[in-house]
Amino acid sequence: MAKRVLMVLTSHDLMGLSGKKTGNWFDEVATPYYTLKERGYDVVLASPKGGEAPIDPFSHDPAFTTENTDRFEKDPIAQRALASTLKLSDVNYNDFDAAFFPGGYGQIWDLASDSLALKMIQDLIEEEKPVAMVCHAPAILRDCKSKNGDPLVKGRKMTGFTDAEDAELDLGRHLLFSLEQSMKQNGAEFITADANWNANVVEDGALMTGQNPASAAPLAERLAERLG
Repeated sequence: MAKRVLMVLTSHDLMGLSGKKTGNWFDEVATPYYTLKERGYDVVLASPKGGEAPIDPFSHDPAFTTENTDRFEKDPIAQRALASTLKLSDVNYNDFDAAFFPGGYGQIWDLASDSLALKMIQDLIEEEKPVAMVCHAPAILRDCKSKNGDPLVKGRKMTGFTDAEDAELDLGRHLLFSLEQSMKQNGAEFITADANWNANVVEDGALMTGQNPASAAPLAERLAERLG
């Protein structure tokens, strides 16, 4: 049987009280989706609410679209998967070989405080099943714990969207918390690229993290290689 990857998306589409629309970053869904499927893996999409998972409108801008986002938009199977994600609570994550969390700002509002998502990450890491998280998705790790009760990221090498990158977008002030600062406060060794927006993937055991949109493709490749 083909190995299975659970792709967990946010259901949240508003950035706090700012009125700005958000959601999942399109290429961070599309590129890993095709990278994994082309290696023969089954990819199943889930979200906290189930049903249609929102895509950040900003990620449809031509500056951020890719061959994979164009392909995704024309792919009826992919579109159907995005429009009808499984409800996370209806999924048995133990049936999967790995999890992939695309980024987007919505994750900070729902998945970072979703007890089931946190337990899933904790259990998969404990079982040494890969958990790959890119861009703002590592923010979900804020309240994840290890078996001994310590923060899951304590002493681990990892990365994620940086304060400097948030500042360039002038969006940090709208966020519930800083991904970078929360990881450092939890004892993570937070590793950043030499410059904003450069690709950066960090692996520490089963935890695999990517810093920003440019990191989605190499992170998905690393996950595919590890599953292989």
